[in-house]
Amino acid sequence: MTVNPAPRPTKTILRALAGERLPTPPIWMMRQAGRYLPEYRATRAQAGDFLSLCYTPDLAAEVTLQPIRRFGFDAAILFADILLIPQALGMDLWFVTGEGPRLSTVTTPAELAALKPAEAVHETLAPVYETLRILSRELPRETTLIGFAGAPWTVATYMVAGRGGLEQAPAHALKDQDRATFQGIIDLVTEATITYLSAQIEAGAEVVKLFDSWAGSLRGQDFDDFALEPTRRIIAALKQRHPDIPVIAFPREAGERYVGFARATGADCVALDNSVAAEWAAEHVQKDGCVQGNLAPGHMVTGGQALVDETRRIVAAFSNGPHIFNLGHGITPDADPDNVALMIQTVRGG
Repeated sequence: MTVNPAPRPTKTILRALAGERLPTPPIWMMRQAGRYLPEYRATRAQAGDFLSLCYTPDLAAEVTLQPIRRFGFDAAILFADILLIPQALGMDLWFVTGEGPRLSTVTTPAELAALKPAEAVHETLAPVYETLRILSRELPRETTLIGFAGAPWTVATYMVAGRGGLEQAPAHALKDQDRATFQGIIDLVTEATITYLSAQIEAGAEVVKLFDSWAGSLRGQDFDDFALEPTRRIIAALKQRHPDIPVIAFPREAGERYVGFARATGADCVALDNSVAAEWAAEHVQKDGCVQGNLAPGHMVTGGQALVDETRRIVAAFSNGPHIFNLGHGITPDADPDNVALMIQTVRGG
């Protein structure tokens, strides 16, 4: 019996993730829905606060769509937050204006045991899945829908510390002093993330991304145990449930550990921060498949010829293999939307 091969993807980001080298790299931008856009600020004011915006599907879908309408990015990424998982596991989460997120903490076996099981997250996260269903209906047909979660190490650092801080020192202290408890936190977050991302895929996400914002603070065996291995477990589980779903991994500031990360974890694409040179990454990382990145976000503030030159340099560096153009980290609130338009114009035609 002849088995027909699966149809090749037509959306540009899916083609790049499948390993295709495209003459013009597809583009999206981390935090592309955000405070640098006046329309976002208006919708955020309508929601009242950040978490209400995350959990109100119509408004979360609206802010996700805003940069697509304005700039025509090749992908939209779900508007949510990486700390919704700890909240769904039973932790308190709130945001302090001008300072960022705050969480209740988990640092002991008893506090870990008091958290909800992984499969309980749907009760809290159901509005996120509804946002994805709305986006699946409303996005332009050519636009890829990306879901995401925080990687377990990064999420766990906030669960231990209760906030962001210098190198997430409390998490490093706990993993060194009580590795079993810390491993238990990692295991719970890993299982919850598999559950969460699988539901995102079922709701319409065509790609999912794991953001490991603090991966660069890990060294040696700790990087293997807490950045690489949880990512590998998540990707393996997702591929078993959803064999065709591409996964982007972002172990930010991994440096030399970017090399081989895709092979070790099963990721279809490795996103690169801007602390590594595109030429180096093309030689050492892109040989394993698609890469994403890696323009410094500061160019979205300063613009000018330097933005044009650096954009062209990155496109040229990655031109011999599959590449998704993006920033090396999220766009900042002080960015100028005109500079975003200039970047897109430069990638696509200039």
